[in-house]
Amino acid sequence: MAEVLVVGSGAAGVHYALSALERGYRVTMLDVGYERPASVAPEASFLELREQLPDPLTYFLGERGKGVVYPGVGASYYGLPPSKEYVFRIPEAHRTRSRGITPSQSFARGGLAEAWTAGSYTWDDHDLADAPIGYDDLRPHYAEVAERIGVGGADDDLAEFIPFDAPYLPPLDPDPHSALLLRRYAKRRERLHRKLGFYMGRSRVATLSRPHRGRHGCAQLGRCLWGCPNEALYSPLFTLRECQAHPAFDYRPGVLVTHVEFGDDGRATAVVGRRAGERVRIATERVVLAAGALGSTRIVLDSRYRHHGRIETATGLMDNRQVHVPFLTWSRMGAEVETASYQFHHLAFGIRRPDPRDYVHGQITTLRAAALHPIVQNLPLDTPSALAVFQRLRGGLAVANVNLRDTRRADSIATLRPGPEGDPGELVLDYVSAPTEADAAARAVADLKRALRHLGCWVPPGMTRTLPKGTSVHYAGTLPMTPRPEPLGTDADGRLWEHPNLFVVDGAVLPALPAKNHTFTLMANAARVAARTLPRR
Repeated sequence: MAEVLVVGSGAAGVHYALSALERGYRVTMLDVGYERPASVAPEASFLELREQLPDPLTYFLGERGKGVVYPGVGASYYGLPPSKEYVFRIPEAHRTRSRGITPSQSFARGGLAEAWTAGSYTWDDHDLADAPIGYDDLRPHYAEVAERIGVGGADDDLAEFIPFDAPYLPPLDPDPHSALLLRRYAKRRERLHRKLGFYMGRSRVATLSRPHRGRHGCAQLGRCLWGCPNEALYSPLFTLRECQAHPAFDYRPGVLVTHVEFGDDGRATAVVGRRAGERVRIATERVVLAAGALGSTRIVLDSRYRHHGRIETATGLMDNRQVHVPFLTWSRMGAEVETASYQFHHLAFGIRRPDPRDYVHGQITTLRAAALHPIVQNLPLDTPSALAVFQRLRGGLAVANVNLRDTRRADSIATLRPGPEGDPGELVLDYVSAPTEADAAARAVADLKRALRHLGCWVPPGMTRTLPKGTSVHYAGTLPMTPRPEPLGTDADGRLWEHPNLFVVDGAVLPALPAKNHTFTLMANAARVAARTLPRR
C-alpha cells in the first residue's frame, strides 16, 4: 500500500512530493511521463547550432515545417519548436472536447512547466481575496520554493504589487534593449505612475544568474525556446531528480490514471489506471492529485461518477486572457543584436486599477534569438521586403505579453462523458468569457500603448494579437477552495470536502485567477499543503 500517492510530476506534484519526503513520508508518484529528448550539442550557442547541425532546418522548424507559426489574426507570435512536442503529446486513451477554449494538456515528465518561460510572481492578499488563505499563509513557502528552484529578481517598483521577501538571487544582466527601456522608465516613472498607473521592473524568473543547487548559471546561449541545455532555466524535472535521490520515493512512469476508488465513508482507498493496456490498481492511504487543473478535474469527475453513478458538472473554469503587443523602440533601429543571449523576458510591468484585483500584469521580450518568422510574416509586405525591413528593425523590436485576470462563472464548465469500464472517459469543456473582458483588454492595451510612447516606442497598427482562450495554459477554478463544504469544492488545504484523504494541489483549487503567472503560487501552495497536513516525523 502506498502511504502517500501523488498523481503527476508537474510543478505542484514534485514540490508536494519533496516536502512530504523531507517530513519523513514514503511517496509513490504515478505519471505518464513522456521524456524530454537529450540536448543536442549542449555547449553550442544559437548560431553555432545552426552552423554545426547537419540539418538545422528540421531541428528548428520540424519535419515539413510543422513548427512554423502561420499568419493569422489570432496567431501567437511564439511558436512551439519541435523539441517541445513531447510536452503536449496526448495518450490515445485521453480525450477532450471543448467549446470556447482550446486547451493544452501535458503528460510529460515535468508537466506543462517544461514549456514555460519561468515567470515566478508572488500573489498578494488582493490576488487571494476569494481564497480561504492569505499571503501570510504562503509567504514561508514562497521562500522555500524560491530557494529550491532559484528565482532571480530585484526589489523595484513592482514590489508594490508583487511582494519581494523571498531569498531571490540576483537577476540576469539585461540585454541592451531592455536596459534602455529601464533607463527611460526611471526618468519618467513619476509621470507614468500618476497618469497611467504604469509600473515597470525586472522580471522575476526561475533562471539562474549563477550556479545554484548543483545547476549551472545561464550561459547566454540563446537556446531557451528549444530547451536550456545547461539547466539554468528551472524545470520540475530537477525537483523530481531530488525526490528520486530519496530512498522513500517510488516513481512509476507509463501510468495513465483514470480514477480513484472510494470506500462507503468517502475515503479514497486506491488509485486505478492503465499501463501498456493493462489495468493498474494501487491501494493507498492518501491521494494527492497534481495532474494539472484539467487532468485532476477529469479524475475527480470520473471517480465520483463510478462511485455514485451521477455525472457532475464542475463550474468556474478559468484561463487568463493574453494579448501580444509588438512594438518598436525607434532609437534601436539598426542596432547590433546579440543572438547568444537569454531569450525570454528581462522586464515585467503592471498597470494599476481602482479595484486592486483588476491589476494588469505583463512581460516584455526583446527579440534576439527566438523564432522570428512569426513577426516577419505578419509585416504587411511581401516576403523579401519584409525580411529586409525586419533586419533593419530587429534591434528595436520587442513583444509585450499582457495578462488579464479571470473569475469563476457558472457558465464556464467542465463535465464528463463517461466511457466503458477502465476507460478515462471524455472531458468536456465549455468556456464563456466574462462580458467585461473585451473592454478590459482594450483599455489595458490602450494604456500600454500610451506608456510605450512615453518610453520612445511605437506600436505598429494591425499587429496586436488577442490570443484564443487556452493559449496561456493558466487553467484554474474547477475544484475551488471554498469556506464551506460543496460537492466539488475543497477546503483551505485542497482536501475534497466529501473525501477526507483526497487532496488537489494544482490550479483546479484556485478560486480566482489574477493576471500574474500562477506556477510559482502552485508550487508554494503544494509545499504549504504538505506542511499543514503531514506532521513531521
